Amino acid sequence: MSDTAEEVTRAELRHGLRIATLLVAMAVVFGLGLAQLLRYMDRYETPLTQWIAFAALGAVLAGEATLLGLGRSWGRLRGPAIAIVLGASALSYVTLPDGRTSTGVDWIFGAANWVGIVVLLDRPLRTAAAFLVAHELTALLHLLLLDDPSRADLARFSTGSVTVVGFPLCVAVVAAVMRGLSAAAATSRREIERVRLAEAVAAESHGRRQQRLAELSATTIPLLEGLADGSLRPEDPVVQRRCAIEAARMRRLFAEADDVADPLLHELRHCIDVADRKGVVVELDTRGQWPEPPVAVRRDLTEAVLIVLATTVSRARVTVMGEAGLVSVSVVADCAETGMPSPAAPGVQVEALTNDDMVWMEARWQPTSRSPR
Repeated sequence: MSDTAEEVTRAELRHGLRIATLLVAMAVVFGLGLAQLLRYMDRYETPLTQWIAFAALGAVLAGEATLLGLGRSWGRLRGPAIAIVLGASALSYVTLPDGRTSTGVDWIFGAANWVGIVVLLDRPLRTAAAFLVAHELTALLHLLLLDDPSRADLARFSTGSVTVVGFPLCVAVVAAVMRGLSAAAATSRREIERVRLAEAVAAESHGRRQQRLAELSATTIPLLEGLADGSLRPEDPVVQRRCAIEAARMRRLFAEADDVADPLLHELRHCIDVADRKGVVVELDTRGQWPEPPVAVRRDLTEAVLIVLATTVSRARVTVMGEAGLVSVSVVADCAETGMPSPAAPGVQVEALTNDDMVWMEARWQPTSRSPR
């Protein structure tokens, strides 16, 4: 919310500067420029050309006012608008009386510069400076080629150029600084967001690691400690079964962090992989479609599979069936009788049947709208 407010504030400042520059340009053109034009009208050989130049500047200012009202910039029209301003300046100088460059008669000397800055206010500073140089060169060429200037004329031109170039250039500098500050603020904001995101990801990853460690500490760590201190012997079938179960649980735990289309099947395949590595032939069959169960539910649904597969002798079959209101994971294998796991997630039920050396176990889940994700 604060970033949006800052961006709105910067946009309002840029819009305000644009309005202020337009008002200054209108005051210069329609106030001082028009007054000079009317005052020295009898000095011009062809007054019509001066009025055409004046009308051209007025049309550009009217265009800027229209664009401001529409909330738009010059876009592709910027080039033609600058061409009109420079063309009006050149047209005015063509019919300017000799020896009158940068005097009161030369009304466009202090007017066209502001009109050009109005058009180029949102452009880079070098563009505005290039326009002011072009405007100065137009007046300077007229002075050098047509006026046969004296030292006083050159001094007058140089003095007048200080304000003609300096004041509009200051406005262009302010606009450039504001754009630079906006760009720097946007870059800083993106960097802050990147750092915050990285910190959040790191914190979440650390939390997941802590959670996994807590989940493993109840069963896996005691098993590893027993193997390390010699209290548990690797050749013991019970220890081997516990190792197979913990290996499947660890693979399932790591698989939970994967971004896949069907997490339940993905985690089941990781559990089955442990049995595959022992040479057990495992068939996986899926029927129907089912909603994505939460993590806690998936653990209960796969727990029966990994417990049975841990003691399977040679072959097993895992079946996943589902519909909108039911998900079932069952396993049938040639193994000794195993303990039936107790589900922790609500809505999960486990059943088991034993017939000689064959065990069938099924975990069912009926999803509800209140099941946690």
